[in-house]
Amino acid sequence: MTITKSMELFSTHDMALASAISLFFFLDSIDKSNPSKVLFRFKKTPKLNKLIDDYWQGKLRVDPQSYFNQIKILKTRIYAES
Repeated sequence: MTITKSMELFSTHDMALASAISLFFFLDSIDKSNPSKVLFRFKKTPKLNKLIDDYWQGKLRVDPQSYFNQIKILKTRIYAES
């Protein structure tokens, strides 16, 4: 069985989720091929899956200022990358 790149990455269009994830995990890439929304990609790991579950269950706790700053960082990357 060949493992493709898409099987190794978690992708989301959700800015809030991507911001939370990127506080703890390296952002692999930003796909801007769709002009109406971007796709954030992170390398899949069991720890990432746990963090995503905690996020959706309302169990993830982060510093509000760090979270807001991370949103600004992601927006800057969206508009700065070509």
